[in-house]
Amino acid sequence: MRLLCVSDIHGHADALAAVLATAERRGYTQLLVAGDLCFPGPKPLETWRRLTQAKAVCVQGVSDRALATLDIDKVRPRSQHERARLDRLAETRTELGELILARLARLAPTFRLPLEDGGELVLVHGSPADPMEPISHDMTDEEVLSLLGDDPADVVICGGSHVPFDRMVGGVRIINVGSVGEAPCSVLSGAAADRVRVAGRAPGELSRGGSIAASYGAGHADATFIELRAGELQVEQLVVPLGRAA
Repeated sequence: MRLLCVSDIHGHADALAAVLATAERRGYTQLLVAGDLCFPGPKPLETWRRLTQAKAVCVQGVSDRALATLDIDKVRPRSQHERARLDRLAETRTELGELILARLARLAPTFRLPLEDGGELVLVHGSPADPMEPISHDMTDEEVLSLLGDDPADVVICGGSHVPFDRMVGGVRIINVGSVGEAPCSVLSGAAADRVRVAGRAPGELSRGGSIAASYGAGHADATFIELRAGELQVEQLVVPLGRAA
């Protein structure tokens, strides 16, 4: 089984389409999505439709829960930015409609998948101990262990932090697949057209050279292929360049 794993689409349907088109040329059997599907990007409904057409297995992220359950009338914005986010939340709810909002509310926080070698993979937005609390690339081993919980599975596929990495902690392999819609912009060499693999800590942190700036939704989209081959888990990061309209 060859898995295409993505996260944090945030309503950027064009970025999702670019990732799926690139991945389809290489082949995969199942699409796994680690939450934050539709908000606050420009095309939440198209994003949902593309995921449905792809028969994606999705878990609930922070923004999915907010879309489905947040009582806007009880929130008092403290800034113009917060007011704009609430307005966009209301607009996104209107575009998606009650049926899709109900489906977002019913998304499970985790999804477990048996692996061919007898191990188990868990898909979660944040972490096994707290699906809404992300594991980030700069955490210490002790901080990561506190978020793995008592039954984290052998492989954790997660998102939330928007920065991809591949790391082994306490016998658990943690693979953060980055973000489709809000990947931090970074300096990429010409050799990194649509795939970057940079050696790092064992079993190999997925990272990129250059500084990371707080700019989202335009430069590239992240995804990860995962495949069990000859008893060994093969992980390949996919970096898809995007145009300004993505």
